[in-house]
Amino acid sequence: MQLLVKDEVENGIILYRSDNELATNIRSYTIAKSGDKLIGFVALHIHSNTLAEVRSLVVDKDYQKQGVGKKMVNKLLVEAKSLAIKDVFTLTYQKAFFQKVGFLEIPKTDLPEQKIWSDCIRCKHFPICDEIALIKTI
Repeated sequence: MQLLVKDEVENGIILYRSDNELATNIRSYTIAKSGDKLIGFVALHIHSNTLAEVRSLVVDKDYQKQGVGKKMVNKLLVEAKSLAIKDVFTLTYQKAFFQKVGFLEIPKTDLPEQKIWSDCIRCKHFPICDEIALIKTI
């Protein structure tokens, strides 16, 4: 997983997660494979009994624009709905992708404070964030 996300982490597109953090949260991840090759992953992070986040979406460059990301996000939305989650948000540079999956742009100030202080504060772009916040009600 670290190899697949290496470039995005170095470019500040995705927040670095240590091997221990990945292992601790491995059940939160949905993966995509082609044969035995890992080609993508995404995590559903639960913030409260009604709010979750899509985060760390990565698709191998050779498999982008083939619906892999959309399938993984849709799978997370089904999971969120089964958990009675009402809203799923994301912070992203890929606004158009998430809008195609039904997410709507919102002000970042609408995000829960625990998101800012648990994740965003570790980002190399903090406090000057240029990611876009989007949300989908399910």
